[in-house]
Amino acid sequence: MTKSGVDLWVDPICPYAWMTSRWLLEVEQVRPVTVRFHVMSLSVLNEGRDDLPERYRRLLDIGWGPVRVAIAAEQVHGPEVLRDLYGALGRRLHPEDREIGPQLYLDALGEVGLPASLADAADTSDFDEALRASHHAGMDPVGEDVGTPVIHAPGPDGEPVAFFGPVVIPAPKGETAGRLWDGVLLVAGTDGFFELKRTRTREPVFV
Repeated sequence: MTKSGVDLWVDPICPYAWMTSRWLLEVEQVRPVTVRFHVMSLSVLNEGRDDLPERYRRLLDIGWGPVRVAIAAEQVHGPEVLRDLYGALGRRLHPEDREIGPQLYLDALGEVGLPASLADAADTSDFDEALRASHHAGMDPVGEDVGTPVIHAPGPDGEPVAFFGPVVIPAPKGETAGRLWDGVLLVAGTDGFFELKRTRTREPVFV
């Protein structure tokens, strides 16, 4: 069976994107899809906003580091490295609750066999043009007032559909993951469908 390409845009600092990514890896096991990882940036998304809580603003300030390391790896070694590098970064940031910083980058890069020198990208703007291009490629088709995760997938007529989410706690597994995928594609591919939402009543559950 031919597999469909599904494109996922994530920022490593977002716990909800982490759970969505784990869900999509489950979907790969039960549906004919292949997930391709891309970089977006919450720091880019929120540039110039003065209405953010101070705690979140501090997170965005240090959040440049992980996305810069990720985009540097993609630019130097190809997009195929992002799946494993994002996994190594995200596991340390979320289930392990590690501090964002040089040691985290070095450990994640070492785990996936990428050069330690890529960690230097966290503190430079050398790859910011590529970062912004990747960010806008994912975010512009979805529109405003969304964050990460963002998914682009083939719609029912073969044309791509782009949407924010789903935000799901915890990430479903097995056939439950597949059924959620079926439903997400159904609503996302329905002409004129824009929003389905309810208040989150759980903190992230990393299982």
